[in-house]
Amino acid sequence: MYDIFVKSLYESIVKENLQLYQDFYETTNVTPKTDDYWKKAIGLYDDLTDENKEILMKIIEQTMIDTISNMLGVIDGSSTLKDCSLEPKLLLNSIDTEGELQDSFLEFIEERDSNS
Repeated sequence: MYDIFVKSLYESIVKENLQLYQDFYETTNVTPKTDDYWKKAIGLYDDLTDENKEILMKIIEQTMIDTISNMLGVIDGSSTLKDCSLEPKLLLNSIDTEGELQDSFLEFIEERDSNS
């Protein structure tokens, strides 16, 4: 059950959003109405070599993976939030995840990496 959930997290958050970012950087036309932040970000991306563009996308991907892992650690109870004593709990189909989500997610990522 956890396998389906963590794979879906990866596919829906990391893979889809990484493709959106890449498409955005590759296809957005900067106009006078474009937000200054995005003008700078697109300018930076455009100045990179193809190899460095790949590296940037890997950095973005790893940042998303780390963020999901940290969030799952908070939900699992293995990580704590600063100044927060609340204890979250996640149920999947009414079944307690028993603090296994972060480990399951990281195992999925390791398997994915070893198969690449």
